[in-house]
Amino acid sequence: MYRAGHAGASSRGRFSNDGTVPGMIRWRRGEVRQILPSWPGAVLCAVAVESAGGGTDGSATCRALAYTELVGSPEVGDTVLLNTGALDLGLGTGGYALVVAVPDRLPADREGPGHLVKARYTPLQATVLGADEQGSPYHGVMRSAEDVDGMPVVVADLHSALPAVVAGVRARRPGARIVNVMLDGGALPAAFSRLVGALREEGLLAGCVTTGQSFGGDLEAVTVHSGLLAARHVMGADVAVVCQGPGNLGTGTPWGFSGVSCGEAVNAAAVLGGLPVASLRVSEADARERHRGVSHHSLTAYGRVALARAQVVVPLLPGVFGERVRAQAGALGDRHDLVEVGVDGLEEAVRALPVKVSTMGRGLEEDRAAFLSAAAAGRHAADLS
Repeated sequence: MYRAGHAGASSRGRFSNDGTVPGMIRWRRGEVRQILPSWPGAVLCAVAVESAGGGTDGSATCRALAYTELVGSPEVGDTVLLNTGALDLGLGTGGYALVVAVPDRLPADREGPGHLVKARYTPLQATVLGADEQGSPYHGVMRSAEDVDGMPVVVADLHSALPAVVAGVRARRPGARIVNVMLDGGALPAAFSRLVGALREEGLLAGCVTTGQSFGGDLEAVTVHSGLLAARHVMGADVAVVCQGPGNLGTGTPWGFSGVSCGEAVNAAAVLGGLPVASLRVSEADARERHRGVSHHSLTAYGRVALARAQVVVPLLPGVFGERVRAQAGALGDRHDLVEVGVDGLEEAVRALPVKVSTMGRGLEEDRAAFLSAAAAGRHAADLS
């Protein structure tokens, strides 16, 4: 029901002090000058961007990312329509302009089944075939699946934890089938993740299920619940790793961060008869005190959002820092089972990965604890599977 009071309050919040309405999208036109090294599902371009007065003299160039499943494959000389919002904000993970369309060479219509709409009611909503919808060859399996048969489910805050978790699992069980269940708190297109593509190509990851509003995985699912069921019963996962896509959202407030979904994922894994394994977000190098040692994100997600009991993996890191991590993790002991896991050999396992690990711009040398903590969770999950 329309309520004038609410509408007025909402409208006032949308205006700046000078009475103008701030734009949600920063639109630009550009011309593709060069195709840069790309990866499956995404084409990276060097684009000359139009100036405010029009024209592309080449003095203003940027890197722009085109998702081929959405907009086709740009070529040198193409005019492209860009969204430069993340680029203009100087975001690290999302620091590209995004190609919204190649208006003079639109891709052909794609025929086929699929009634599951993701990025719903946005200009780039995409129709995909969900593993759990009626037209799917897996609909019968998904309709009858009631649980995940005790499958270990590793839950991690950041996408950057994924390769380290994989390394930890495979260090103990080299032949394990590991499936990434991607949440929608970070990047929505799975194609944005070079980690998933590289790990899958090397046979270290059996595949990816995109859930919620995220899309483009090997399988699509409506919720994290159906995503976990698809990982187990369609993809044959021995271990699932639940995390956001690349990037995350945080505001420096206790509840305003996308990682609260970790607690909800623990609940989903438990209600489906899985074994939730909570990976702690740990850092010894983050400049922000709230993320030093065990991040407040983990303490909130597991300590307040997760209502089901999980096995929280506490890495046995050395020295005073290790003692700090164990003390901070102790705050979760009333709600969860704390499991101390050794980290011997895990650094070598992470180094052996075919991808370079990085979290918040820091590599293994700068923040070993972050990756060893995630790898320890993978090691423990392997022992449970």
